Amino acid sequence: MKRFFFKIAYNGSSYAGWQIQPNASTIQAEIQDILSKLYGFDVSIMGCGRTDSGVSASDYYFHVDLPLEKYEFNILLYKLNRMSTPGIAFKEIYLVDDNAHARFDAFERKYIYYCSLNKNPFKKQYQIPDRRKFDFDRLQEAANVIKQYGSFFPFCKSNSDVKSYDCIIKESKWISDSKGNFEYHISANRFLRGMVRLIVGMCFQYMNYKIELTEVHAALKNQVRLSKDLSAPPDGLFLVDIKYPFEL
Repeated sequence: MKRFFFKIAYNGSSYAGWQIQPNASTIQAEIQDILSKLYGFDVSIMGCGRTDSGVSASDYYFHVDLPLEKYEFNILLYKLNRMSTPGIAFKEIYLVDDNAHARFDAFERKYIYYCSLNKNPFKKQYQIPDRRKFDFDRLQEAANVIKQYGSFFPFCKSNSDVKSYDCIIKESKWISDSKGNFEYHISANRFLRGMVRLIVGMCFQYMNYKIELTEVHAALKNQVRLSKDLSAPPDGLFLVDIKYPFEL
């Protein structure tokens, strides 16, 4: 048995997230089921993170121990892509050290939240309901607040089982193009459950004059929830990059 990293992408729209859950369709469950059928024994995989229900990933890794040789990589990728639903794509396989860990070895993760002012039935993104209220400068002002803090209890889902709310934020910014599309980029060493969607929701709330930045600063300083917090829909959220201290 050797340890391998698999690079995949998935559309999370029809899944209840990455992690296995009872009576729910998840990415982890589908992949484990396929690998178990191919190898004839129960296969367990470990993902690089737990994406929420409806959240997608264009760059995701999991590790697994298999009796696999390098010359078999292409045929295994072919079988996995044939046997999986259209929402999951298997891209690469990497042989790694036996103690390499897809989750614990990752030192940086990046998410992008895709939005648009225009309705587009062919692209997975969040459409702003009323373009008349769009204010890019206010979105940027709200995003800048995040980089000033290191603990994020206000942006963690309730009943999350975590020992620490500390995260090192390396990037928090909005970018836009001339066609009415805009994106929120955030990267950090780790993320809390529901964190990105709550931050994006905070930016929307500030853009729509539902809250003030003084309230956001106060919530982060005192580590309390916002009185008018908002979790943005999962439609536009993608995990796009994972960094490891070794080459793949």
